[in-house]
Amino acid sequence: MSQYETQMPNNPPLPKGFTPQRSLPDSSLPAGDFTDMSYCNMILEAPIPPTADQVPWFCTCTLCKGGSTGPKGDRGDRGLPGQPGSPGRRGLTGLQGSPGFIGHPGMKGQKGDEGVKGNQGPIGLMGMKGEQGYKGDKGDLGMDGRPGVQGPPGEPGQCPASCESPPGSPGEVGLPGIVGPRGIPGNEGTPGMKGQKGDKGEVGMPGLPGLEGRKGDQGEQGLCNCKDGAKGANGSQGSMGPKGDKGDAGSQGHEGVAGLKGEKGDLGMKGPPGPCTPAIQSAFSARLAFNYPKPNLPVPFTDVIFNVQFHFDPTLGVYTAPVNGTYVFSYHLVVSLKTLKVGLFHNFQPVVKTTDSPNVGTASQHIVLHLNRFDRVWLQVKDSNTNGMFANSESSSTFSGFLLYPDNCDEPFFRDFPVFSNDETYDWGNLPNVTTPDP
Repeated sequence: MSQYETQMPNNPPLPKGFTPQRSLPDSSLPAGDFTDMSYCNMILEAPIPPTADQVPWFCTCTLCKGGSTGPKGDRGDRGLPGQPGSPGRRGLTGLQGSPGFIGHPGMKGQKGDEGVKGNQGPIGLMGMKGEQGYKGDKGDLGMDGRPGVQGPPGEPGQCPASCESPPGSPGEVGLPGIVGPRGIPGNEGTPGMKGQKGDKGEVGMPGLPGLEGRKGDQGEQGLCNCKDGAKGANGSQGSMGPKGDKGDAGSQGHEGVAGLKGEKGDLGMKGPPGPCTPAIQSAFSARLAFNYPKPNLPVPFTDVIFNVQFHFDPTLGVYTAPVNGTYVFSYHLVVSLKTLKVGLFHNFQPVVKTTDSPNVGTASQHIVLHLNRFDRVWLQVKDSNTNGMFANSESSSTFSGFLLYPDNCDEPFFRDFPVFSNDETYDWGNLPNVTTPDP
């Protein structure tokens, strides 16, 4: 294949009515085999030469012209642009490609330069008037002012005809004076004398009759040393003897015929909730009303916060359990001026104890106990030197407890519950020692 054929892979068709005399011979044929070149001359001598893809291959072949290849001519002028071709058909839509991988997040950019402070904006609209605030605390009492300078003496008065001064009209009532500071608590008073013995109580109700005694064993048969004598006269009928002992129960009789079913009775009244139903509730919370309570006695918490069921006695400071169950108790006490040693007691036995220094601080405990019905719980201070329990308007000492859940209804039989008295003292008791492991 010639170099012209490589440049024109798609040879244009021959003009209608033109047929070369013979096909392209082998390269060894002489150049005079192509004699009719009028068509080629017409194309080459046209005023506007055609492009290379419009010239037939045999018009550019050197063998067809029979001459040698001449020098390369100058580049011709660019031809006029052809008319735009018709748009091709729209191709089929390709399949959607799979999504690409998510790239790793880029590194955090550097902090930008601080912007210039903007100009002050216009003044906003005036807001609504706020609600009235709470009244402030009363201010402290100011210091007394210095006494003023004594004024000049007045002119001597003249004695009237009668030296008795007429009574003046009553002056206006002055403003109430400033309330003075709270006084220091007084010293502990001496215990009062033991009261007189009370009157003899009324005679109690007669007790219930005792149970019937068991039947005694049969006695031994007596000996008979009598002899047969003459038959005596018939005696008169004696009186009826005493009632004999109750005989043994007989064998069970045959089951009788079932009776007719009775009519349904009226609905009875709803009874009160039992002591162990979920309806039972018990809770209390109270705070100390005076400082430094007496030692070796239950501490009274007379300022009651909550005591709806009245299971807590604020005067004695003792809580009484209404049912068997699990209870929770806690105390939070303020300590001031003295060391405080306080314990929580259950039926005269200490359960937990707390010791705090005389600096202003707090002593607290939180504990869960299982109590039986009528068990009692209270707080107690050890002695006079360790009763630094304190309270004021800004610090509260509290004692609280409540029933977590009841468990059963066993009656606490054969138990002694003494009555508390301010004339008696109660033992501080001892807790088990805490062992320290060897290093």
